[in-house]
Amino acid sequence: MIKKYFLKGVYVGLLLLSGSAMAELKLAYVNAAMLLDQAPQAQKAAAKMKAEFGARETSLISGKRELDELQAQLSRDGAVMSEDKRKTMRLDIMSRQRELVRNEEALRQDVAIRRNDVIGGLQLMIRSAIDDVGKKGGYSIIFYEGIAYADPLLDISASVLETLKKQDAKTGK
Repeated sequence: MIKKYFLKGVYVGLLLLSGSAMAELKLAYVNAAMLLDQAPQAQKAAAKMKAEFGARETSLISGKRELDELQAQLSRDGAVMSEDKRKTMRLDIMSRQRELVRNEEALRQDVAIRRNDVIGGLQLMIRSAIDDVGKKGGYSIIFYEGIAYADPLLDISASVLETLKKQDAKTGK
């Protein structure tokens, strides 16, 4: 909400500036989505998350297959099974379904928490790179989020991406 009012204030301030003052301003914007997708730090974070949660995801997929096979077996052979065996198999299937749902939800929550942590760190790195590009390029204002339209000539995302790549090469982060 504060960000919204701040941006409105910036826009009003820009409108109030005289033509000569406007000529002195150097404006640019950065495509946040592109940077979060293409920055080497983002790609490394995605690979790290896949390694971190890949085994659990594979286990869930395997559990789903086993459950599907049990359900198919019950459908196929249920009519010739004894009542006790059919009942035991149904209970086993329901138990596995509950466990699978619990595990899926736990994984989903863990991934969401981890993703939020990773994105927060990436946003800090991106903002730092934007600051570097802004200072070196002599920009008055660089818009980062909340842009509905901007002239492509004002887009400095490539410069920020290069800065991120250089930072990654230096630090490995």
